[in-house]
Parts: sequence; C-alpha cells; structure tokens
Amino acid sequence: MPFETHEQNGLVFLTSPLLSGVRHAFSTRKGGVSVPPWDSLNLGPSRGDDPAAVAENYRRFCGAVGLDEKRVVLSKQVHETTVRVCTAYDAGKGLWRERGYTADALITNEPELPLVVFSADCGILLLHDPVTGSVGAVHAGWRGCAGGIVEKAVAAMASEYGAKPANILAAIGPCIGPCCFETDSDVPDAMRAALGADAEPYIQWEAPKYHVDLAGLNRQWLTRAGVLPERIDTCGLCTACRPDLFWSHRKMGNARGVQVAVIVRP
Repeated sequence: MPFETHEQNGLVFLTSPLLSGVRHAFSTRKGGVSVPPWDSLNLGPSRGDDPAAVAENYRRFCGAVGLDEKRVVLSKQVHETTVRVCTAYDAGKGLWRERGYTADALITNEPELPLVVFSADCGILLLHDPVTGSVGAVHAGWRGCAGGIVEKAVAAMASEYGAKPANILAAIGPCIGPCCFETDSDVPDAMRAALGADAEPYIQWEAPKYHVDLAGLNRQWLTRAGVLPERIDTCGLCTACRPDLFWSHRKMGNARGVQVAVIVRP
C-alpha cells in the first residue's frame, strides 16, 4: 500500500500504513537547518555537517514523529551483517554518546528506545512484531542484502524475543530503484550466489549494464525468512530519481546528507 506523507512546519517524513500501530518514520531531506551540501534535514552526524545543526535536525524530526531525541540509538554501518541487540544502556549512542560498536541492524524490545538506520540509496527496513512488541531497523545495501542481513535480523528477533516471522510486519523504505541502480556483474553475481534462482526476477540486463531491484531483493529475503507477503509494505520511491526529497550517493557523491528510518517499541 502507498506510504503516507506527513508535513509539519516544513518538515516532511513518510510512514507505512502497515506500521500504523507503532511510531516510526522515514525521513526526507526537507525541514532541517543544515546548509548546503547537507541541506536541510541531514541526520548523519558524521557527514561533516555542523554538529549543532544535526542536533537541531534531530530535535525537529523526533518532535514531529513523537520521539525522544535524547534516547535515539544510531547504527554504525559498515555494509556487513551484524545485528545488535539494543538495551536501555544504548540510549543516546551515536549522537550524544560514543557508540563503540558497528552494526547494520538494530533490534530491541525496550520501550521508548528509537532505533535509527541511515541511507543515501541503500535499502532501509523497519520491522515490528505486534505480539512481542519487539522492533528492528535494518540497513541493507547490496552487500548487506547479499549477505542476508534482513533474514538475520528476523532470526535475531525470533531468538531474542520469541517473535514469530509470520507475525512480523515489515516496511521497506525509499532506496535506489532498478531505473537507476546500474551495475557490473559483481552485484548480480553476489545476489545469485545468495538467493539462487530467486534473485533472477530482480536482475535485468540492459546493455551495457545490469539493472538491479534492491527493494525487491530485500523483500525476497523477508519472505525467505518467513515474513508473509501481505505483511510487507514497500515505499517504491527511488532516491536517485527524487533529489527534491532524498540524498543519493549515486547522484551526489560524498558531498551530501543522509536520510534515516526510525522505529520505537510501543
């Protein structure tokens, strides 16, 4: 189902109707105070932006979504498949406190502990099990996708909190679409090695490059993990096609900000 767009005092964010029972959001680049090239709602504290501007951006964004910005837990993404189990002790790490860890996926069953992952083309997913209350946030770029980080995050929610995959709700946020994700053979080869024939519907050859559907591949991993298709929502917006709303590493390089996905246990 289509994601919903929300605007508050110029700040724009998206939500999934499927996750309507839990506070969550996918940010855009609109509504912050950062100056170019981070204009304006940059939520990446390590992009070279003024820390005071990033802090104000978090205050505005979290205020709009109804979260406590002092308790956000930020991932430290290295395009691997580590899933971190977050506790109340992690509150504020990555923004107000040192992280001391790397992780491309965060899970928790602690209330009022917002989990944050970053993107500027990569896949970002939010997970929620309404039975156990547990939540997860996953950064799944092509390397993480090929490594099975989505499946590992679902499995970690099952092992840590007793979440049944068939109960989990999942929202796949904005990412680079197959229209713009042009690659050599390395990406298709990695996906085929990981998913076999299940990868083929999401890989298309258009000379001289392959076009890869990253959101579709992450959805495939969710269903492989046991998440039911009707419990998966996909945004469908391409970050590279919409520079008015998103930053894109492919289109902008390193001189840019990042958008985030955030979720907190009810």
